Amino acid sequence: MNEVVATVPSATGSDDARLESLGYRPQLSRVLGFFSNFAVAFTYLSPMVGIYSLFVLGVGTGGPAYVWLTWVPVIGMLFVALVFGELASHYPVAGALYQYSKFSVGPKYGWFVGWFYGIALLITVAAVDTGVVSYVTALTNNWFGWNLDPTDHLTILVITVILLAIQTTLNITGAKVMGRVAQFGVYVEILGTVGIAVILGIHGFHHGLDFLFTTQNVQSASSNPLGLDFGGQWLTGAALIAVLAPVYIFYGFESAGDISEETKDAGRQVPRSMRHALIWGGVSSFILIAALLLAMPTSDPVGQTVKGGGVPFILGQLGSGLQDFLLILIIFAFFSCGTSVQGAGSRLAFSYARDGALPGSAWVARVNSRFKTPTNALLAGAAVTVLFVLLVFYSPDHDIKLGFITYPANINALVSLVSFGVSGIYLSFLLTAIASVLARARGWVPEGRFRLGRWGWTVSVIAVVYLGLMLLNVVAPTGLASPRGYFNLDWITLLVMAVVALVGAIYFVIARPDRGVGRHLHDELEPTAAERVS
Repeated sequence: MNEVVATVPSATGSDDARLESLGYRPQLSRVLGFFSNFAVAFTYLSPMVGIYSLFVLGVGTGGPAYVWLTWVPVIGMLFVALVFGELASHYPVAGALYQYSKFSVGPKYGWFVGWFYGIALLITVAAVDTGVVSYVTALTNNWFGWNLDPTDHLTILVITVILLAIQTTLNITGAKVMGRVAQFGVYVEILGTVGIAVILGIHGFHHGLDFLFTTQNVQSASSNPLGLDFGGQWLTGAALIAVLAPVYIFYGFESAGDISEETKDAGRQVPRSMRHALIWGGVSSFILIAALLLAMPTSDPVGQTVKGGGVPFILGQLGSGLQDFLLILIIFAFFSCGTSVQGAGSRLAFSYARDGALPGSAWVARVNSRFKTPTNALLAGAAVTVLFVLLVFYSPDHDIKLGFITYPANINALVSLVSFGVSGIYLSFLLTAIASVLARARGWVPEGRFRLGRWGWTVSVIAVVYLGLMLLNVVAPTGLASPRGYFNLDWITLLVMAVVALVGAIYFVIARPDRGVGRHLHDELEPTAAERVS
């Protein structure tokens, strides 16, 4: 089969012209510059939210040396960011991974990538917004003397709904507002990571730098503070689990591509934002984790820190005067992270619906004439997020057997769903990276402002290998009592993935959304499958 060579010039001259060459009419306001685009990606990645949530698991499974594992996902995801950056530059369209996969492979493949990615984003908003509840209740107790229980289901629901309503309102009022919230979130992240590290250093570290190269023997069951047994092996045992703490942090940079249609010079700035969000996220994370480790107690540092509750225990030595300030920083970090994730998810839903890929697509794809935002996509996403939050009300008091799968007692259903927030992202990332390889194999030539050139094949293959291996590490069922069970609840993560895939497959067979998607494969820079001739 011979392919027709495209004769249209590779340079389009403007963002909107390139969008039109892909068959889309510009509808959103192109008001975001580089810093705003970067800020959305960086606050979605949010080192603060990740570290403050996962530090105990990281140090409890890997000891102080786990800090060096930060660079594993940073370096691995940097290859992914290069692949996505090249795709984003060639296809500067809202919807990112969905659009890249749709154009690279085809409508069916692209639809499923969008399905997995979209569900993962909605779950992530629910996870982030419910994750802030304990900090909000602590602050209200300090300020007003309220004794709210952060584990109470109604308290979680009320606080989350209030937070979600504020985020949705801000996102509706315009991309510029979303960008400003994210920009302020960047400054908060700097204060909450590098700033806290400096304060801890001034207050005085309890260990020297050599402490960061020790494991404190956490690989042995007798001295592991979480009671985990790695058989005395760190590199081939403890490290494989401890690396999941930073793995759960370093994604979200791709959201820079979700808001491409609202970004000026998107073909150049979006790839830059992806790389910068990942690199600076890695640097700030490493600095904060290292500072927290060095500030741990001298006696039984890992054990005392884990039993004490992690980050709050370490920061407690700074005195109560800083507590409220730190709580405000943490709450805003969660808030800006949720706002950015919701904004990215709504652009995916808009892009998805514009292609006729969702139920009620015409309504979901409608853009507010005043604010130039996908208002209905935001409202629909908020409604689905609330439904996910309601899952906190289901928390069985005993183990439930589902064939060979055990649903553990005292774990609410949202927690089990949140596992897909990471595995679903990695799955959609992997499928998109594979799509780039398939496109290259078919002769695709990148025509954007950012191109990998002769390194394209090498970078793409490395990205696929990294994503495949890490996805396996994230989902592998090794028993509820195993160290990995702390992250994936054994078979539950795979079960959730299977349910999401099954629901998507049922809708796909009934509604055949790929037919609508197939009508939006126009690209003047290259022939599509329908334009190829034998």
